[in-house]
Amino acid sequence: MDMVFIEGLEVDTLIGAYDWERGIRQCLSLDLRMAWDNRAAAEQDDLERALDYAKLSARIQTFAAEARFLLVETFAERLAAVLMAEQGITWLRLRVTKPGAVPAAHGVGVEIERGCR
Repeated sequence: MDMVFIEGLEVDTLIGAYDWERGIRQCLSLDLRMAWDNRAAAEQDDLERALDYAKLSARIQTFAAEARFLLVETFAERLAAVLMAEQGITWLRLRVTKPGAVPAAHGVGVEIERGCR
């Protein structure tokens, strides 16, 4: 199966379980891998048949701007569901990193895999 990926996409969102976090926007870093059959797009050299990562990135940015979650787990689950439903993606792996959440770590977060390859 072919894969389309987006790595290191930074988004600003309202995320956090602590009171002090509820009043600030924070940066999350996203890595996304999605199963997609690229043959039709490649054969016709046609962006309309491709999984357009520019449009996906814009949709993710919009999702993050509107999101209001306590947990990165919830952010990941809801984003995965939106992308799969809207884009017809059958499988994805999403890694959400919250930089600076633990002072001794570069980042913490979750990685989920949904759907069938």
